[in-house]
Amino acid sequence: MVEIVIDPIPAPRTDNRREDELMTTRKKEAADQRKLELQASDILDPNNQIGVRLRSLYAAAQDEAIPDRFLDLLEKLDHAEMMASAKIAE
Repeated sequence: MVEIVIDPIPAPRTDNRREDELMTTRKKEAADQRKLELQASDILDPNNQIGVRLRSLYAAAQDEAIPDRFLDLLEKLDHAEMMASAKIAE
């Protein structure tokens, strides 16, 4: 019996890293272009402007401190609820 061994011919060597870098760069450029197009259309869209302002207002309200008077009222409410639940349990 004769055994035949076939060695595969190696493919020409390419620089895959360079190709990956080019693909990554092209994808990033395309994403940046889409982002610019979206920003341009968003500026003209009145609904987007309202949304941006509402998000800004909401963020500012989140950063505000809770007034002491309001915290006192919440504590009184918690106390009243505890007392009411204790009466029901009896």
